[in-house]
Amino acid sequence: MLKKRSSCTSILVGKDASLDGSTMIGRDEDSSYPVGPQAFTVRPALDKKHNFLVSKLTGLKLPVPEHTQRYTCEPNVPASARVSEEGGFNEHNVAMSATETLYNNSHFLGYDPLVKKNSINEDLMLSSTLPYITSAREGVQRLGHLIERYGTGQSNGIAFADKNDLWYMETAGGHHWVAVRIPDDCYAIAPNQISIRKIDFTDTQHKNYMWSTGFKDFIVKNNLDPHHGNHNQINFREIVGTHTEADSHYNTPRVWYGQKMFNPEIKQSPFSQHLPFFRKPNHKLSVEDVEHFLASHYQRTPYDPFANKQEHIKPTLRSIAMARNQISHILQLRNNVDPKYAALEWISFGFTNYSPYVPFYANINAVPENYENISNTVNLNNAYWLYRLLDVLIAPHYSKFINEVNVYRKHCQTYGIHRIREIDVKAKSLTGKSLIKLLTKQSTKTANHVTKTTWTLIHKLIKKSLNLSHIDLAKYYPY
Repeated sequence: MLKKRSSCTSILVGKDASLDGSTMIGRDEDSSYPVGPQAFTVRPALDKKHNFLVSKLTGLKLPVPEHTQRYTCEPNVPASARVSEEGGFNEHNVAMSATETLYNNSHFLGYDPLVKKNSINEDLMLSSTLPYITSAREGVQRLGHLIERYGTGQSNGIAFADKNDLWYMETAGGHHWVAVRIPDDCYAIAPNQISIRKIDFTDTQHKNYMWSTGFKDFIVKNNLDPHHGNHNQINFREIVGTHTEADSHYNTPRVWYGQKMFNPEIKQSPFSQHLPFFRKPNHKLSVEDVEHFLASHYQRTPYDPFANKQEHIKPTLRSIAMARNQISHILQLRNNVDPKYAALEWISFGFTNYSPYVPFYANINAVPENYENISNTVNLNNAYWLYRLLDVLIAPHYSKFINEVNVYRKHCQTYGIHRIREIDVKAKSLTGKSLIKLLTKQSTKTANHVTKTTWTLIHKLIKKSLNLSHIDLAKYYPY
């Protein structure tokens, strides 16, 4: 079953903005519906002549290179299909996070309409790119070439990272795109709107900016720059993006809250259309900081949906953590350890405010069965459905359960960090197949422990929920 377009929230952290020198890409994948099962799996390296991918959305039959690298990914169910694989790492420690839905304004789309048939859409963006690249820059170039050649029927934001670079790419219309290198000492937050602002066409070496072939001439020829100023530098968001009231309630508040978390000294409005794309944080950001952002819901503000129960002041801002969260990932590439085990993929299923992030090493050849074999119907032996159950149990009794949930999430995070330290020590002396075997076995051990801990929490919450029933006849008939 193909999932319809989704709305997501992304955060990117440069290596000099992070606590340990990591580059990080975090993203909540939010379905258009409450339920949209996702899996986590590893695609093996393959050599296949006449290799091609077929889009079930557009009908495109896309030829791809014969050799496919091993890579991790988070596909729609069933996991055997290469559909909307969301995010992952390949063998060269290149990370990619795709399918961040964006919206182009109608004026720009009038000059370069979306391509509905035989085009490269978000269902194939990761599977047509990540297995064939060796750097973040190369990822932008490959996907950009595919969009120029085949067109796209959807507007998207895509992130790429390697140990040195962090690039964010946005599509424009049916055939154009731009990309910007996130400064090493900055973080960037991308909701469901065009976020990139400055593009400098004088950067002919593409050190910090890349763009589609002929994009500058296309803008000039069609009088698309509302400022009609120096065409060597443009404001991409002004030319291509939307600036609606819906943006002010659905998109910009997420940027505002992230910048409030990491730059509380700067006062801004959640409704502003002029929030910067990236900022230097006032402290070095850890994996936990990224998790807290992806699991946030405007805490300690008037817009927190959990704190605000009065209907006449019901929050109107789209939260970051929400019931439509399906899967969330943090793609962390550590620069202070051996590249053979430097890449970590943190996975969280379901509502990120309740579910913990579980660390997997990217250099593995298998994942636990309950992470990979996900069904479209409820099955609590599947990790996806197990973590979705937390939302069902906790939401009706949020204030009574949340402290216990936070203790559970803290335990899982502490355990995960400790496991990484343990596994790093064991991995130092290994190479090749022996190393992959160790990382696979130990990542599975970590995930199994968190699964077991989650079951323990669920048992407690079920008992507490039953004790909170409004129809407890034992109160009236205690015999």
